[in-house]
Amino acid sequence: MILNLDPHFAPLGIQNTIAFQSFVFSGGEPHIKIVADFDTTQTVFVTHRLNSFNDLGLFCLAVDALRRMGVKTTKAIIPYFPAARQDRVMIPGEPLSVKVYADIINALQLEEIQVFDPHSEVTPALLNNCTVIPNYQFVQEVIQKIGNEVLLISPDGGALKKIYKVSEYLGGVEVVECSKSRDVKTGKLSGFKVYSEDLEGKDCLIVDDICDGGGTFIGLAEELKSKNAGNLYLAVSHGIFNKGFDSLHVFEKIFTTNSFKDIVNDKVEVLPLVIK
Repeated sequence: MILNLDPHFAPLGIQNTIAFQSFVFSGGEPHIKIVADFDTTQTVFVTHRLNSFNDLGLFCLAVDALRRMGVKTTKAIIPYFPAARQDRVMIPGEPLSVKVYADIINALQLEEIQVFDPHSEVTPALLNNCTVIPNYQFVQEVIQKIGNEVLLISPDGGALKKIYKVSEYLGGVEVVECSKSRDVKTGKLSGFKVYSEDLEGKDCLIVDDICDGGGTFIGLAEELKSKNAGNLYLAVSHGIFNKGFDSLHVFEKIFTTNSFKDIVNDKVEVLPLVIK
């Protein structure tokens, strides 16, 4: 059985879904009522896109409601794990945000939690019974959509380990390593470097887990072009794009999934996340 808490997001499909009603009280608190009768001996998968604390609240309430109905085995699919980027304390006074979310979800004692392409190894280390869904098939599908041979571009050191695993899955696609500097106090990016002297006009696919404002990719694109890159493409598992797409005009095409939100833009091709 499946409980899709976001009616626009169904990574397991819409077969055997559980009907429910939800609303937000005037005080701001989410509420849910499961209105369907079903066999509570079956495993229930709860899916949701957690983009706010209210989303997290609805998710927690849904799990509690299922348990009170007698459901014994509850699993979850949380493709974009919230606060995964805040996986270390950079300066005094900051929280370890990813642990706060993980602690709340761990308290639900779920049998399994599936997360798609987490930002780092910290998330699965903190989250009990976590199963990581890698981005391999997503990147493979992106390359098939592009239709040309490409270089895989690792935007920084944090992405390096994952991108070599992608390359291995794809049979050894060439990887170009890059780096950048970030001021931990201001967040300002600088010092973009591409560790190849001449890209020989080859098309380049930057692969990363998240695009928020896009500053990393804009700075990197300029440096790639200075090293004789061909067409530039961007593939990000979780598309936030809080500054829109105008500044990303240098990319021939941007690919993402619907793990964070639905996107309609001529520049972007969304490959719906399907978990089998």
